[in-house]
Amino acid sequence: MSIDWFRDLVISIAGVLVIIVLLFIAGLTFSLYRRAKAILDAMKTTSQNIAGISNYVTNEVAKPLIQVVAFIQGVRQGVNAISSLFSKKEGEK
Repeated sequence: MSIDWFRDLVISIAGVLVIIVLLFIAGLTFSLYRRAKAILDAMKTTSQNIAGISNYVTNEVAKPLIQVVAFIQGVRQGVNAISSLFSKKEGEK
């Protein structure tokens, strides 16, 4: 057995090891991709649920509440306008 044979053996073993390591890294990467995809899909579903809830709150709570507040503010301004007509100004008796 000459040194050439050992060199070829080491190169062959190193090649096999590199292939095994690359296959392991590829498998690990694919596994992480599947897990990340599942997490991202769950986050997408959650964000869609949150968007639906916020639309519901806007349509069913905020808009009617804004209308009620606007009505109350209009009534208050009307009462202030009428009361300012009947109130005595400074300098009048």
